[in-house]
Amino acid sequence: MYNSPGSKTSLVPSEGEDLDGFHVRNTYAQLEMSGVKGDGYEEGVERTRARIGASRASQLFAEGAVGDGTEKSQELDPKEIQTLVAVDRYGFFSTPSHDRLVLLPSAPFAKRLSVTRAGPPSNKPSARSLNAVPPAPLPIREQARIAKWTRMIQPLARDQGGNVESWRVKPSKQGKLRLRTYKGIPDRWRPAAWDMFMTRVSQTSPAEMARLGEQYRDSLDKPSTYDIQIDLDVPRTISGHIMFRTRYGAGQRSLFHVLHCFSLRCSECGYVQGMGPIAATLLCYFEPEKAYASLVRLHDAYAMHAIFSPGFPGLLEAIYVQERITEQMMPDVYAAFQKHTISTTSYATKWYITLFSNSVPFQTQLRLWDAFLLDGTDLFIAVAVAIVWVYRDHITSAAANFETILSLLSSFFVPEDEDSLLLWIEKTLGDKKLRESISQWRADWKELVAAGKEGTALL
Repeated sequence: MYNSPGSKTSLVPSEGEDLDGFHVRNTYAQLEMSGVKGDGYEEGVERTRARIGASRASQLFAEGAVGDGTEKSQELDPKEIQTLVAVDRYGFFSTPSHDRLVLLPSAPFAKRLSVTRAGPPSNKPSARSLNAVPPAPLPIREQARIAKWTRMIQPLARDQGGNVESWRVKPSKQGKLRLRTYKGIPDRWRPAAWDMFMTRVSQTSPAEMARLGEQYRDSLDKPSTYDIQIDLDVPRTISGHIMFRTRYGAGQRSLFHVLHCFSLRCSECGYVQGMGPIAATLLCYFEPEKAYASLVRLHDAYAMHAIFSPGFPGLLEAIYVQERITEQMMPDVYAAFQKHTISTTSYATKWYITLFSNSVPFQTQLRLWDAFLLDGTDLFIAVAVAIVWVYRDHITSAAANFETILSLLSSFFVPEDEDSLLLWIEKTLGDKKLRESISQWRADWKELVAAGKEGTALL
């Protein structure tokens, strides 16, 4: 995890800049220079939405929350140690943070995706609920997988200082890449593997990455009309993570800066709330400049532009494909959706907008992203279909109704066995006939949009 590079302190508003927006931008710039005390284990002091009060006590409290440089050289105090002990292997505090937790059982994944009718109407409409997200376990045979990845990928290019700029898979190991990716990339190899996948798909050269870094730095002190909204969303973006817990701490500042700069990148997309969890996940593995460059590559090469553009055209296309798969493979489920007037957008929008970051445990999200960065956006359609597949008998239950189905599909899903889920997805995406159908359905959707008939094509 990395801190944001220094930003020039903004002292005067840009011409025509909204003063509240300037206050937000200036606050982050000032605190980037000073830092804040208790970063990672204290709550911090709110300085933008609720400005510092006029009383002397309020001023002293605010001043006391600003770093003075000495805390960076001190030993960990008991409070810091207590906080660090309370986080899991990914940096999350072990406290429940979701309302509807349900188990995603592995038994349905024993059967491959195929035309399947409804189960007995006497099935229960509700899934097994959980009280808390289980602790993130250490992956089985992690050390052996680390060794295999160490032998499989090698540096492709280095900078003048000898640091690796890009990676590649050894030619003799290419045939093992997909299988090992779906088994889960070892955490220490994720930054290299993710960057390698994104570089391969986007065809970005080291020179282009350097240009994106320069673009990031140049954008830090430019105003964005989205700054106020970004500031509102930053403290509630994966706030259960130690990196993003402290108000205006290094993690929140980095997240604000990455989203601020990205909002200036595309005049059509600007900023939407779903970008926050994506950027935060990237910041767990990359320094801010590279997290920004990764967002750009997702936008340009992984079709995220279509997801985030006004009207969310890429989202609607993915939903259309998801519905066609459901209609073809689970006709009774599709009929149940029609009967209970449940639109796919009502439950699946957050899946696609956030790349499932708010719908599954973090370690599951990482494994889905491993496969997504390798295989592309069809991965998330397969994940959406997998969830519907697991709960197909709940959806078609005689006791099911609008509320039970929508509540179920709006839950936070905890896989009973991640390996079963990923293996099922891999087999589904490996079905050539299905992939051909997906391509055709995408083409059909584009024709519907061109004819202005997309409004009646979805549930």
